[in-house]
Amino acid sequence: MSQAVPETSRRIDVALGERSYAVHIGPGVRMLLAGEVAATGARRAVVVTARGPEAVPDPGVPFHVVEVADGEDHKNLASVEALCRSFAESGLTREDVVVSCGGGTTTDLVGLAASLYHRGTPVIHLPTSLLAQVDASIGGKTGVNLPAGKNLVGAYWQPRAVLCDTDYLDTLPPRERLNGYGEIARCHFIGAGDLRRLPLHEQIAASVARKAEVVAADERDTGLRHILNYGHTLGHALERATDFALRHGEAVAVGTVFAGRLAGALGRIGAERVAEHLEVVGHYGLPTRLPAGVDAGELVALMRRDKKATSGLAFVLDGPAGAELVRDIDEATVMDCLRAMPREGRCPAKGR
Repeated sequence: MSQAVPETSRRIDVALGERSYAVHIGPGVRMLLAGEVAATGARRAVVVTARGPEAVPDPGVPFHVVEVADGEDHKNLASVEALCRSFAESGLTREDVVVSCGGGTTTDLVGLAASLYHRGTPVIHLPTSLLAQVDASIGGKTGVNLPAGKNLVGAYWQPRAVLCDTDYLDTLPPRERLNGYGEIARCHFIGAGDLRRLPLHEQIAASVARKAEVVAADERDTGLRHILNYGHTLGHALERATDFALRHGEAVAVGTVFAGRLAGALGRIGAERVAEHLEVVGHYGLPTRLPAGVDAGELVALMRRDKKATSGLAFVLDGPAGAELVRDIDEATVMDCLRAMPREGRCPAKGR
């Protein structure tokens, strides 16, 4: 049975017609799980958890637990197949429900498996990392990696509910918490306002609210939703080039600083706004420099494979009308900006 949720919790709705759902944010909101499962009409559940079975409350129906590991090394098609096999072995039907409990990679992986199993099975997310709570669990984008690049295989599959329990964040290692701030920092430049002085739960709520607005207006990346990829073009390339030693939020932070420099080089923004990118990212203690030893030519080659790059290089950049997708950017300009970026003295270390 679900328990009462503290009055300090927030509810933000993602308005998508018949696919609409609520995002609950605050301490203890994971206890809403049984009620959300009941709302789907499911008779059984598969709980996929990277935090151990004890992290997930009773979903209120018979359930089977599958333990997985968070991390980009596990975010691949082999893991999707393994999950789908587990769903089948547990007798899951398309009228039952999958529950994910873990960080952003778990959310992406489980969401994709749920979208494919029986051509679509309901999923509820319990994101346990800051990165997953502010971004990965919201909006229905799922995906896994290929050797050629990040998130190249995926589907749109909206969850039935998202429960962002801030109690999960209390046990995050410092680097994992910092990782989540990469997505919060980029929100400054896509219309969420200045979040630097807000308490953490309000930063999460503001980030989720902005993403919910954008997703409601453009569910499938035909226009406005591109702005959510601010800092991600270079960010994804940096993840691949460092073999994920640079974590997603860290890479997006560097990509956000680069996006400001590139927008300045193209005359879209002035020097003060370029400097604001560095100031905002630096405020959160995030990296602002390119890692040592990463070749600019390799980064450009990786960025050509970005999903937004249908012809030439494409970046989401700030400008007079705010952030927007800019296509066919001259490669020489991008290379010049990369070469001019300051670099760290050493390569990032893997792990936490």
